[in-house]
Amino acid sequence: MSNQSVQTVSTSNDKIKVVLAVVAAIAGVVGFFYLAGQPSLVRAAALVGGLLISAGIAYTSTSGREFLNFAKEAVRETKKVVWPTRKEATQITMIVFAFVLVMAVFLWGTDKLLEFLLYDVILGWKQ
Repeated sequence: MSNQSVQTVSTSNDKIKVVLAVVAAIAGVVGFFYLAGQPSLVRAAALVGGLLISAGIAYTSTSGREFLNFAKEAVRETKKVVWPTRKEATQITMIVFAFVLVMAVFLWGTDKLLEFLLYDVILGWKQ
C-alpha cells in the first residue's frame, strides 16, 4: 500500500460553481423556448443573459479558468495554421473529384466483371 496523499482535482466550491453555471445555461435555453410568444429580442435576451451569467459563474471556478486558457491556446494555434490559397484548394478539390470518379468507374467495372463471371460463366444463368 502507498501512503501518498491523493490530490483533489477540484474543491466542492468549484463543483458547485460548475453546476450553477450549467443550471444558468439551461435556464437561458429554457427561457428562450418558454418565451415563444414574446418578441424575438426578448427571447434572445433571455438566452444570451443565461449564457453570460453561466460564463461568469464558470469563470470564477478553477476549471472554468483552465477551460478559458485552453480556448485561448486553441485560438492561438489556429492562427498558426497555413491555409491553402484559393487556387490550391480548387486544384486539390478537382483531384479529389477525379479520384472519386476513377474509383466509381473501377468499382462498377469490377462489379460487372464479377457478375458476369458468377452468373454467366460459373452458374450458367442468363439475365
